[in-house]
Amino acid sequence: MSRVVLSIGSNLGDRLAHLRSVVDALGPRLLAVSSVYSTPPWGGVPQQDYLNAVLVAEDPELEPSDWLRLGQELEQAAERVREVRWGARTLDVDVVWAAQRRRDAQVVVRSADPTLTLPHPQAHNRAFVLVPWLEVEPGAVLEAAGAQRTLREWLSALDTTDVDGVRRTELSLGWSVS
Repeated sequence: MSRVVLSIGSNLGDRLAHLRSVVDALGPRLLAVSSVYSTPPWGGVPQQDYLNAVLVAEDPELEPSDWLRLGQELEQAAERVREVRWGARTLDVDVVWAAQRRRDAQVVVRSADPTLTLPHPQAHNRAFVLVPWLEVEPGAVLEAAGAQRTLREWLSALDTTDVDGVRRTELSLGWSVS
């Protein structure tokens, strides 16, 4: 069994519909869905603002690499084109964090594989990941850069301009706890 935190974002086309496509695809696997946030682009490429959210999901059949593959399939269905690093995109699905059930405990997955590095090597630097994640898992801890800190601690280390740029919207992904 694996549990994941996924960061989803879109800044091309029907941004909200692209995010909703992920929620629809994950359906009963979802444990939590954050609010939708409007965020400035990250990475220095001029482009319009993103809509971002964080999803927490679990599936007894999926390994972390399966979540990556599923995210890439959803990106392809949204006709994502990878032309410019950190460029505009119809849909971005990142596996930010994963854990696997080992006997009676969840064990955080750590991977240095360039195809799927876990925890995500830049998550602790990205307010657009941390703010929505904090909303749905206020007690979450993230290990990055050789340190283990709460999401709130990682956020407090970021530039306030970056954190303030993550603005909660009134938009909804149409998910509720069943």
